[in-house]
Amino acid sequence: MTDKTSPPDVLGQLGALRRYALTLTRNRDDAEDLVHDTLVRAIERQHQFRPGLSLRPWLLSILHNGFVDRLRARRAEARRNAEIVHGETAELAPSQDHALRLAEVRRAFLTLPEEQRAALHLVSIEGLSYEEAAASLGIPMGTLVSRVSRARARLREIENGEGVARDNVVPFKAAGGSDGP
Repeated sequence: MTDKTSPPDVLGQLGALRRYALTLTRNRDDAEDLVHDTLVRAIERQHQFRPGLSLRPWLLSILHNGFVDRLRARRAEARRNAEIVHGETAELAPSQDHALRLAEVRRAFLTLPEEQRAALHLVSIEGLSYEEAAASLGIPMGTLVSRVSRARARLREIENGEGVARDNVVPFKAAGGSDGP
């Protein structure tokens, strides 16, 4: 029993707290951390302690609840980590296939003549309208449309295996514009 004028003897309970924490955690460092957290919680919640009751059961209850909270948090973290690992494993094949496919498209794209690459990039990747892309390249819109069309046709040929991708091949020169050297 405690006297109303004297503060509870928390220091006198440290031995019991440490023993119980060590029994629960089976690790000295974890036990010390748990005792520390228990004391911090007891100070934060001292208004909940009812004078006249025994301090030891109240502190041991706080310690036990802290241990259970830590245990639940570790288990939840382990589940999340396992889900992440399983999720990454399940996605590796598709992302690898996707990366391979992107590399193939990039190689095919790089075989296009510079003028076709520039036109297709501005329209397909940057999302410019034909008018905006033509203005950016300083060419008539009809020339831009022709370049984009020929670039797409060439990529389809490469995709269908109808021709080996050749470096800087200019199939023909369009009337009204310059498509190559």
